[in-house]
Amino acid sequence: MNARTEPAEAEPDTPARPPIVRELLLVAGLFLVYKFGRQLVAGHTGEAFRDAHDVWRLERWLGLPGEGTVQSLLLHGDGLAEVANTYYATVHFPATVAFLVWLYLRRPAHYVWARRALAAVTAAALVLHLAFPLAPPRMLAATGLVDTARVYGPSVYGPPQTDHLSNQFAAMPSLHFGWALMVAIGLIAATRSRWRWLWLLHPLLTLLVIVGTANHYWLDALVAGLLLGLALTLIHAPRRTATAAARRTHALVPAGEPPVLAGAGR
Repeated sequence: MNARTEPAEAEPDTPARPPIVRELLLVAGLFLVYKFGRQLVAGHTGEAFRDAHDVWRLERWLGLPGEGTVQSLLLHGDGLAEVANTYYATVHFPATVAFLVWLYLRRPAHYVWARRALAAVTAAALVLHLAFPLAPPRMLAATGLVDTARVYGPSVYGPPQTDHLSNQFAAMPSLHFGWALMVAIGLIAATRSRWRWLWLLHPLLTLLVIVGTANHYWLDALVAGLLLGLALTLIHAPRRTATAAARRTHALVPAGEPPVLAGAGR
């Protein structure tokens, strides 16, 4: 047997990360375009309420459970409603940013995939906001729901007539749910832990919060999920590759000799 060995061709442990300055400008630019785009339909109050009545009637016709079923669980005590309002106000954006930062540092290929999927869903949401302004259920008297943020706090919204920082008539689709679902899917795809499926609790909890606080209808979350599903069929996740440890196991290969199967010739 030839004792001389040659190192196997070196492979990078991770794909090259996109330039960080470019990524920061890109993400910030997309966010600003979305925020300013939402303001284009901020004044369509009458249309937003007509659409809200249509969505409410459609949900009842479809036999979906009333949003009040979830809200009644929150109203058993002021503390639970306040926790839900705090979750709605503080978790959505920071969790998504932390998700992208972690992927950028630890899973660059998955970062590019996730960023593209989130951008696609957000762009589609903006188009739908422009085409279908929708008042949230907390504003619709027919729902009989309580505006928990206004009653129990904290609230991220002011009175619709004077709130110039956000468009409160852009309930469909719910990006709270769409982004949370992408965070869970992305972490499940990018990690190996047997506990990774617990990340699905994030979108599940987000769904209960957005419905229970009367900020969104069930259909808002359903449409967000459908948009994300469409985006993920067009934007494919990167393939899993061998880990660096596995590659190091086979780092030395006898020169000029084919690999031998374990147990061969026995």
